[in-house]
Amino acid sequence: MKDVQRSFLPLRGAVGGFLMGLANLVPGISGGTMLLATGVYPEFIAAIAELTIFRFRPRSMVMLASIGGAAAVAILLFAGLTKGLVVDHRYIMYSLFIGLTLGGVPIVWRLARPLTAGVASGAVAGLIVMVLLSVGEPGATGSAHSSSVMLFLAGLAGASAMILPGVSGGYLLLLLGQYIPILSAIDDFKTGLLESPIDLPMVIESLKVGIPVGLGVLGGIVGVSNLLKFLWARHEKPTLGVLLGLLIGAVFGLWPFQRPIPPPPGSVIKGIVVTADNMQSIDREDWPTERFEPDAVQAATSAGFVLAGIALTHLVGRLGGHEA
Repeated sequence: MKDVQRSFLPLRGAVGGFLMGLANLVPGISGGTMLLATGVYPEFIAAIAELTIFRFRPRSMVMLASIGGAAAVAILLFAGLTKGLVVDHRYIMYSLFIGLTLGGVPIVWRLARPLTAGVASGAVAGLIVMVLLSVGEPGATGSAHSSSVMLFLAGLAGASAMILPGVSGGYLLLLLGQYIPILSAIDDFKTGLLESPIDLPMVIESLKVGIPVGLGVLGGIVGVSNLLKFLWARHEKPTLGVLLGLLIGAVFGLWPFQRPIPPPPGSVIKGIVVTADNMQSIDREDWPTERFEPDAVQAATSAGFVLAGIALTHLVGRLGGHEA
């Protein structure tokens, strides 16, 4: 029976990786949450930790390939579509993500039970962290000073959050004020390479941002994956408690009933001062958001998508069962 269960791991990894890729497209959604919800998170962490010490087991390599490949496909195929849906139908998409997140709670609970002092204290700590993050004010319409040290820390935080369930890497970059500089550098790097001839000064300038961020990402992945593997082996119950708290707390940052509003004149978005003349030319994805009271249809639709997300996670989780 266990052999049959293991045979489903690459398929669950692909599904989890696909959802992880979609989640990483939107600040506020955690890719790690999707892996936890689909039940492949322990194998993912163990595989990364093995890779960082140059241990190449076929099963681990297949798992990483299925997750990484599916995530890349999701990002390439659905980046534009997902961004458009989130901007224009935010409450529907966020409701779906809430359902996907909540659907992972029973999975983690089955690993963490019975309720012990370690599980409870860890869950409370993880929940507090996520609540504090959810009430932070992201710097989406501006950017902090982007020194090499700050960019390295941003990459470290972003990669760490990508691995930690419930914590959005993009959201942390917004909080640090580095989300826009990093995206701008990526866009400049692509633009510089596509110029004919190659715009070498633009490429070099973008690498001044990309290199420290890349080093931070590498450090975050290596450090956090090995730390989690160590904690999982030595302090399993408190670690699972923290993950449970992070998973539940992630919902606080996903309030679905919010919509974009035109930026006020005088605000700065991506280095551009907003005026009455250029306001409508700014992409809606960069507009600030406001919360609103849903009507009966919107509330019912939201509830339906939450239930659909929970059901989807439940169905995915049943692919071969969940091994502790």
